[in-house]
Amino acid sequence: MNIKDKTVSDSKTIMTEMIMPNDTNPLGNLMGGNLMRWMDIAAGVCAAKHAEAHVVTAAVDHVSFDLPIKLGNVITITAQITRAFNSSMEVYVEVQVAEITGANPRKSNHAYFSFVALNESNLKPTKVHKISPQNKIEWDRYNAATRRRELRLVLSGRLKPEEAKEIKEIFSN
Repeated sequence: MNIKDKTVSDSKTIMTEMIMPNDTNPLGNLMGGNLMRWMDIAAGVCAAKHAEAHVVTAAVDHVSFDLPIKLGNVITITAQITRAFNSSMEVYVEVQVAEITGANPRKSNHAYFSFVALNESNLKPTKVHKISPQNKIEWDRYNAATRRRELRLVLSGRLKPEEAKEIKEIFSN
């Protein structure tokens, strides 16, 4: 694979779902597990498009459930690469909810997903394209991704807090 920089828009993925009775709990709200599944699918498609390879979910950061999503609502899930490291990528996923007519659109959820790209022949991690941010939002997410990655690694026990350069001050008090 020729490793070259890509833009966020090269792999941006948008997925839409209508909330049906089978997706809801007895209160008529979308079950969180269903939403997380759809978010993982959208993020996985985005990561695979970016890596041009198979990917596996490595981590999911804080998933917010800010607003209930009701039976009959339509959700739009947008997934965008924030940063690519060596073989891993961070994907920002945002969920918008609206009425079936498109009325009353609002952000309901978001999360950061991490994926690892796999070489097709041996299913081992493989290098991914770097990201070339194009606007302020993309640059802000790109720059903050290193801190989020370090925090994930510290919390998972794969990095000692004293080795975390970007977030050291959080653990030094």
